[in-house]
Amino acid sequence: MAKAAIDTRHYDVIVGPHITEKTTLLSENNAVVFKVTGEATKPQIKAAVEALFDVKVVGVNTLTQKGKTKRWKGKPYRRSDFKKAVVRLAEGQSIDVTSGI
Repeated sequence: MAKAAIDTRHYDVIVGPHITEKTTLLSENNAVVFKVTGEATKPQIKAAVEALFDVKVVGVNTLTQKGKTKRWKGKPYRRSDFKKAVVRLAEGQSIDVTSGI
């Protein structure tokens, strides 16, 4: 019933989960890391996570990770920058990022 009321804009804010060793360790402290669009604000991210995953968000921290300079066939290129959001959840709540929405 609640899934039908989800605004489609929430899907445009969150790109996907960001799964690394560090983010796996953060999940022990009720935190989940998502890749988000570059224009996404903290209130938009909070609203999207609460609506899509049906959890209570305590806080949102964001950072823009700069793209690395790499080489391919001897020629340098630069990976794209992307924005990450570290979302702290209320005590006792969790999100299983390995399953889809």
